[in-house]
Amino acid sequence: MAAIDGLPPLRDVIARHGLDARKALGQNFLLDLNLTQKIARTAGPLEGVTVFEVGPGPGGLTRAILSLGAKKVIAVERDARCLPALAEIADYYPGRLEVIEGDALKTDFEAMAPEGPVKIIANLPYNVGTQLLINWLLPRKWPPFWQSLTLMFQREVGLRIVADESDDHYGRLGVLCGWRTEAHMAFEVPPQAFTPPPKVTSSVVHLVPRAEPLPCDVEKLERVTQAAFGQRRKMLRQSLKPLGGETLLGKAAIDPARRAETLSVEEFCRIANLL
Repeated sequence: MAAIDGLPPLRDVIARHGLDARKALGQNFLLDLNLTQKIARTAGPLEGVTVFEVGPGPGGLTRAILSLGAKKVIAVERDARCLPALAEIADYYPGRLEVIEGDALKTDFEAMAPEGPVKIIANLPYNVGTQLLINWLLPRKWPPFWQSLTLMFQREVGLRIVADESDDHYGRLGVLCGWRTEAHMAFEVPPQAFTPPPKVTSSVVHLVPRAEPLPCDVEKLERVTQAAFGQRRKMLRQSLKPLGGETLLGKAAIDPARRAETLSVEEFCRIANLL
């Protein structure tokens, strides 16, 4: 493994600080710095960019982002055991790493966003990754404060993010991501790349906000997708019955015998706009 900076190998850092990955925190550490650089490069040029990172752990991805020229990294870490290791990185890159101890789900990232371009790059903890993505996708104000999201998920979640109505993985997440972003699967990461190895393959997904998504109210679209995919095996006349059922679908010119997974993003927006 080629060094990307003058800091010690991650295995040495983990051993010195006693950083065993904890399942309760959704932790799986990436130790291959070549791989962390590949993730960081997926976000595009980082010079002059402020990067938000969630769950940096011992800092492998943090180091890659900084080595590629990011103006600053603001990292949110819940595990206090990781703070001394991250402090060593902050000392190596003076003024370019800010570490916030806290819960990313309770963090107002937009309020912390500085002037200038912002990207989010993270190997997200498995247990909170999907909810964080939805939080970043659904602010009322659009375009958002971030230029792109480069995120690692379990492969199954990644497939749902990039799916459309032609895909078996299509669901609520695919509708929300397809509505507001252009999302693509960048590459897969095998279990053996992590310590400890998870039981599943992971995927890095890159999302860029659409400048002008289809006009639609966030809360209404959430209600429609939750109802439709909450009973995805049922016809829409049944799953959307609490929202207006056949009357609503008639106004939207959509066959009530169809099922949720056959509707395009545009058709979901059309229904939501009629609520």
